[in-house]
Amino acid sequence: MMAGAEAAAETQARGSDDNDGGGAGRKPDAGASPAKDKTSYDVVIIGGGPAGYTAGIYCSRGGYDTLILSGILPGGQLVNTTDVENYPGFKSGVMGPDLMIDMREQCARMGTTILDHEVTNVDFRGSPLRVLTRSAEYEARAIIIATGATSRKLGLEGEQTFGGRGVSYCATCDGPFFRGQPIAVVGGGDAAIEEATFLTKFGTEVHLIHRRDELRASKAMQARVFANKKMVFHWDSEVADIRGDENKVRQIVLRNLKTGAEDALDIGGLFVAIGHRPNTDLFEGQVDLDAKKYVVLKDGGQHTSAKGVFAAGDVHDASYRQAVTAAGFGCMAALDVDEYLSSGGGDGA
Repeated sequence: MMAGAEAAAETQARGSDDNDGGGAGRKPDAGASPAKDKTSYDVVIIGGGPAGYTAGIYCSRGGYDTLILSGILPGGQLVNTTDVENYPGFKSGVMGPDLMIDMREQCARMGTTILDHEVTNVDFRGSPLRVLTRSAEYEARAIIIATGATSRKLGLEGEQTFGGRGVSYCATCDGPFFRGQPIAVVGGGDAAIEEATFLTKFGTEVHLIHRRDELRASKAMQARVFANKKMVFHWDSEVADIRGDENKVRQIVLRNLKTGAEDALDIGGLFVAIGHRPNTDLFEGQVDLDAKKYVVLKDGGQHTSAKGVFAAGDVHDASYRQAVTAAGFGCMAALDVDEYLSSGGGDGA
């Protein structure tokens, strides 16, 4: 496996201003505190989702003194997901928060220090690399950016109320839960059409809701969705309200943007597909970002444009956005870090 300087195992720690990570009745073990005033590590990982925790497991297991700064809401998007049926190793599925807690505890058992502190600034211009939180400044020989992405939302109160109970942002994750029910999808770009087409495998019908009178998706994708007899189109429309009971979504209210008329639509699930926003504001000017603000990878691996800085997960992946691919990218980033540090990288300017 990974080679690296043999380091004493650090146990998981939590800051005084931390969030406990959530979960369906479970809380991660607190662990012991890190060495007092310790601010220098071989590897600092920014972000505590599947990519960050997997990278932490590999780096710590490889003998590197590793710190994860998970932020004030550790666990990434999966903490807002109920049943996860497509992550390998769980024959009956697993709750999203429970999966993240298990990953976190495995990471801590490997020796990773985990602090739920929010990173406020970084400096990747020299060596050592520097990461700042509100209470400390950390130095590292290598950095892994694993801050993920955030689904763009409609801004309705019902999204929060029914999140994980009928409102979803990932068709491949949650589509099978709505088999035999009418489903609605919001959006008009390639992502929305892909989601809608996929959901026709499960729904009795799929209602596509778009603010314009034509789609923005590619012509080939449009031809495919228009030919699908399960599709129902609602042009010049938006979701004005989301309704349901204590169990799940039951209905949405559609508003026609030209006439102002409102109509109720009975549905079993609502999928919002209006894009994702990578959490990269912190890294502008530090690493190269593309036009959509995703981290740009270099050299055929998980390298960024900054020496000693790597990226993993949805922060660079605009295509797949799955927990299992994020974990895979976390592994790849850790292996790239090992190669970099083993060859003398990060040992000086």
